[in-house]
Amino acid sequence: MFQEKLAQLVQGQTLSETEASAIMDEIMEGNASPSQIAAFLALLSARGETVEELAGCARSMSAHAKSLEYSEPLLDIVGTGGDGNHTFNISTASAIVISSLGVNVAKHGNRSVSSTSGAADALEALDIGIQSTPESACQLLDRTHMCFLFAPLYHASMKYAVEPRKALGFRTIFNMLGPLTNPAHARRQMLGVYSRKLAEMYAETLLRLGTDRTLVVTGEDGMDEFTICGRSDAILIENGRTSTFSIRPEDVGLGIGILKAIQVKNPQESAALIHSVFSGDKGNPSALNAILLNAGAGLFVAGHTSSIGEGVHEAREAIESGRALRQLQLLQQVTKRPAHV
Repeated sequence: MFQEKLAQLVQGQTLSETEASAIMDEIMEGNASPSQIAAFLALLSARGETVEELAGCARSMSAHAKSLEYSEPLLDIVGTGGDGNHTFNISTASAIVISSLGVNVAKHGNRSVSSTSGAADALEALDIGIQSTPESACQLLDRTHMCFLFAPLYHASMKYAVEPRKALGFRTIFNMLGPLTNPAHARRQMLGVYSRKLAEMYAETLLRLGTDRTLVVTGEDGMDEFTICGRSDAILIENGRTSTFSIRPEDVGLGIGILKAIQVKNPQESAALIHSVFSGDKGNPSALNAILLNAGAGLFVAGHTSSIGEGVHEAREAIESGRALRQLQLLQQVTKRPAHV
């Protein structure tokens, strides 16, 4: 079957959702050779993936993942990476602020693939543990309203694609699947992407996969989140329909930021900037406002506030009151590994 589908792809044909899911099943179950996997990924990447292919691969990948079941509604806030802006981990900082206000956040992520600092890298630099089982993740949600789902621990079947991906050395459909395959099946998401075209593709895919409420956003500067430096375009997916809107920082009472002020060279710089903002340091308003804007949007998506502007106000209160810093300290405390005796 795999060879037959590869032959179709070589001829420029596309796969149906069912066919894409079946191909991914073969990969996830170890039935495809490394060369077949590499050929599949390269052919899709060269032609450009379709919504049907993305949805089918996401369904298969989710079906093979270790699953986390939680009784309360969950929010994921994630960027695809690949925007090339080298900003600090804004979505990770925003997740901490949001969870400090009692919203349950199940953040799915990995180490850096295409950015200066992946979510896992930043959390470790913040001294927050990233290792969890579904049971311990649920306990973290109960105690802190936040857990981090480190992708390699929950998507073990991805091991069959590791070497082919490394050998190719360029972005493939796997780079697109992370935000669509949260192991906790978060039904609310704030999903940042680096282009309007990709945002539309994700919106169509989410309509197929199903979601309670998701906001797909891209900055006019290519930022894979709400940009503090200009206009952001967003697509809201809710009740089986999509609607679009644009927003600028000044629309919610924030000043326009400077990109250079939120760029970092490594995870340690990212962690230091987040800690500085949470500690009340007002020396970098661009960093503060980037967190406020994205946390405010996340609170809106979660249904905690009725507007992004109201969310920005609540996020500011969380930081100024010290609540966000206490949440960071709590996460450090409860995820710390016990010392070896």
